[in-house]
Amino acid sequence: MTTVEPDLNDTTDFDNADRGLVARLEPGQIRNAEGCVVWDADAYAFLEEPCPDTADPSLWRQSRLCARQGLYEVTDGIYQIRGFDLSNMTLVEGETGVIVIDPLVSAEPAKAGLDLYRRHRGERPVTGVIYTHSHIDHFGGVGGITDGNVPILAPAGFMEHAVSENVYAGTAMARRGIFHTGAYLPKGPDGQIGDGLGQSNSEGTVTLLAPNRDITHTGQEEAVDGVRIIFQMTPGTEAPSEMNFHFPDRRALCMAENATHNLHNLLTLRGAVVRDARIWARYLNEAIELFAADSDVVFASHHWPTWGTRELTTFLSQQRDLYAYLHDQTLRMINRGMVGSEIAEEILLPPGLEREWHTHGYYGSVSHNVKAIYQRYMGWFDGNPAHLWEHPPAAEAERYVDCMGGVDAVVAKAERYRDDGDLRFAATLLNHAIYARPDHTDAKTALAGVYERLGFGAECGTWRNFYLQGARELRGAPKPEQLDLGAGMADALTVEQLFDSIAIRIDGPRAWEHAFAIDWVFTDLDTTYRTELSNGALINWESPRSGTPDLTVTLTRPELLSLMIGKKSGGSRTEGDASLLTTLFGLLEAPDPKFDIVTPRKAAVSAPRPRQESTGGD
Repeated sequence: MTTVEPDLNDTTDFDNADRGLVARLEPGQIRNAEGCVVWDADAYAFLEEPCPDTADPSLWRQSRLCARQGLYEVTDGIYQIRGFDLSNMTLVEGETGVIVIDPLVSAEPAKAGLDLYRRHRGERPVTGVIYTHSHIDHFGGVGGITDGNVPILAPAGFMEHAVSENVYAGTAMARRGIFHTGAYLPKGPDGQIGDGLGQSNSEGTVTLLAPNRDITHTGQEEAVDGVRIIFQMTPGTEAPSEMNFHFPDRRALCMAENATHNLHNLLTLRGAVVRDARIWARYLNEAIELFAADSDVVFASHHWPTWGTRELTTFLSQQRDLYAYLHDQTLRMINRGMVGSEIAEEILLPPGLEREWHTHGYYGSVSHNVKAIYQRYMGWFDGNPAHLWEHPPAAEAERYVDCMGGVDAVVAKAERYRDDGDLRFAATLLNHAIYARPDHTDAKTALAGVYERLGFGAECGTWRNFYLQGARELRGAPKPEQLDLGAGMADALTVEQLFDSIAIRIDGPRAWEHAFAIDWVFTDLDTTYRTELSNGALINWESPRSGTPDLTVTLTRPELLSLMIGKKSGGSRTEGDASLLTTLFGLLEAPDPKFDIVTPRKAAVSAPRPRQESTGGD
């Protein structure tokens, strides 16, 4: 909810976004080895036109800023590639080469960015890599800039969290990520114009090289290619594993993704672990205390830098206050008995924050961030017994629609609310209609129109993208393919993580009656893991000390990868009941990368009724 408008005549952001331009990528398309376009910066040329009625003017302004692309000088010896992907890639010149910070989402844009840098700064080899945190847009392109034979620095816990987000729940997050970024919406005033944090993500080859140097504590100092770097650990902020760092000899501060030119997410709409607004604000304050006075420029893994000690201190202080205010006021209202949706309607930002462009919810939003804070402290249940054991969406919708006189009556009522301007409740009613009757064409058409109008009015880029992708799928557009994140990262996973990725695919009910243990002897790692299938759960641990397995498989880690994707592994040997391998892999359920979101999920095989304290009746 807006109380104070920023100054539309203030061009500071545009001046900073253009400052230091060395060269643009001409043309602005990046292709893979097969010639397919994986990134197209030129597709956003329409943003130079005046804002149309189909976009929020503030989001249009933000997208114009994010669409700027090229090689930029940040300060002496530090350069950024911007507008080649969702994120920035930063290049820091050392004594013999260049250190790469956050090599984008995929390999092709990262390589194109490095090539552009080299055309203007010379053929410097990559002498180090830094991952600021565990999100894919900050490591996925590493294979395009190095083979890994260099120092690769990352915050402690990086691999654990990179895997848990991109592999364990990767299919669901990637499917929702299509809505989140709007990557497959047509680019244009009626479609995708950006997501506030950047324009979109590239569609190239995702890679991961495991770090070989951990950053474990604040104040840790490292030298890479002669460049001194002082680190600040910030776990639990924008990512579970994240860090800021300072270049004291360049008077430059990298804030990773902890301070960007928007209100960030405390819980992304694509799904993630809920972030801690309280600790986020405290780490921002610590960064000010540690580094601000000794910095002339602050830059991040998205957006454009802020120059000047006073200016960057003000910027960081306002970002700090933003997260602290949302946290504290949400808790105040929680303790008045309010639930998340009520708090989201009532909370207002202070005028001193609202009038700044960089506090606006282009990527996160006050509304869904407040609900995330509520979820972090109070969970999914709001305390009202009526909400304790509700029907799932489709079953609930059938009952609501019955109470309201059938689907046609619901559609008519929804159209009345739509015409009266209450798009929010029109969407609620039409959603019930579709979940009760997924084949009702009029309901789908009406809801698609409501979603479009909600999207066109949204200041938050991710809200716009969700609404417009929802409308697109309601109108029958095919569900787009998505990046196979797990395949691109598999080579970097530990054996434990590989077995975990098998465990989460076990079809529990089909596995109930199976019980067996397999020892996996890895000749290339000189270690043994045991997997035990018990009560539908696959447990794994290293160096089993007791018990006799039903099967022993002697193999290498690459041979395990081959087995996981259904290929025969000629080098592996078995001792015991070899049929258990067929049984194990036959119990795996393939994830569905195109599951329904705006219509009811296709009927699944009925499972036994869950245990409950009270039958209560249906």
